[in-house]
Amino acid sequence: MRENLQQILAHFHIELFQHDLIQWFQAEKRDLPWRKEKDPYKIWVSEVMLQQTRVDTVIPYFYQFIEKFPTLDALADAEEEEVLKVWEGLGYYSRIRHLHAAVKEVKEKYDGRVPACKEQFSSLKGVGPYTTGAVLSIAYDIPEPAVDGNVMRVLSRIFYITDDITKASTRKKFEQIVSHIIAHGNPSDFNQALMELGALICTPKNPSCLLCPVQRHCRAFAEGVEKQLPIKKKAKAPKHVAFRAVVLVNEEGRILIEKRPSSGLLANLWQFPNDEHAPTLNEQEFIKEISERYHVFIRSMERIDTFEHVFSHIVWHIEAYKARALQLQIDEKTTRWVTADELKQYAFPVIYQKIWQAYE
Repeated sequence: MRENLQQILAHFHIELFQHDLIQWFQAEKRDLPWRKEKDPYKIWVSEVMLQQTRVDTVIPYFYQFIEKFPTLDALADAEEEEVLKVWEGLGYYSRIRHLHAAVKEVKEKYDGRVPACKEQFSSLKGVGPYTTGAVLSIAYDIPEPAVDGNVMRVLSRIFYITDDITKASTRKKFEQIVSHIIAHGNPSDFNQALMELGALICTPKNPSCLLCPVQRHCRAFAEGVEKQLPIKKKAKAPKHVAFRAVVLVNEEGRILIEKRPSSGLLANLWQFPNDEHAPTLNEQEFIKEISERYHVFIRSMERIDTFEHVFSHIVWHIEAYKARALQLQIDEKTTRWVTADELKQYAFPVIYQKIWQAYE
């Protein structure tokens, strides 16, 4: 790799590249809420939110989250249910569960101060190499590489690298490149500039090469192959899962909700009663299954609609119903009868929010 790295960086004008990139960033950077101060906690929150999520989507969530949990201690002291509710709709819920666990550790071990030490920060729950590099460089001006998908796309074009970016070895190669070309005098702007370039100019399908501030450094542009990079192995087709769910309402107008398991997909969120085997059942068998499982007597049932939600590896197709039910007994640990107003306090996956909106 050392020899390979020397070949990659041969005849590359590092200082000129740094100058062109940072000068552009300082003139053109977007006015984003987490850029207004160097608070490592807020920068950390923003980086976790931005993983696999668009900036425009994140901005209102960031404001809402920081209003609710303005400090690391406030988040560390909060109940999980409260934290999940504020995150509701942002998806990839393992991110917030890991962040919540990590800030608790920071409060206990480091007196509530986000550690500026790479070994300490990277050992926290859910903190990988990218988050480590982003937070340490942006908040503390430590010259650590922050390599995400945007940065790999940019660098694969600039250095004309044809390695598959889905491989861990390729990410390692890019991290080593950044370690050599990062501006030690201004690592914060350098790393942010690479990300910004990928978001605004060096986009996946139609890069705006004629507007690019580092076009003269780009080997892929010089060869006319910028649109062919990066090389990325196609992901497996997602698995499709169809099932039924039902909004059960008792004689008092209360709705039955159920807590999902504490591990796995959408852990600890709430949902309406459902049966993943239901597509193989007729409606009467489905009513019998739901009645027995949730200890209710269903008086009547009516179809609402079919809803779809796409995860990274699975697609849910839920046929939703509403039903009047006589309450018999429930397991208080996992199910509750709540009023429509109380229901708003619980965190639900987006697809169940859509079912509830359709029901209303």
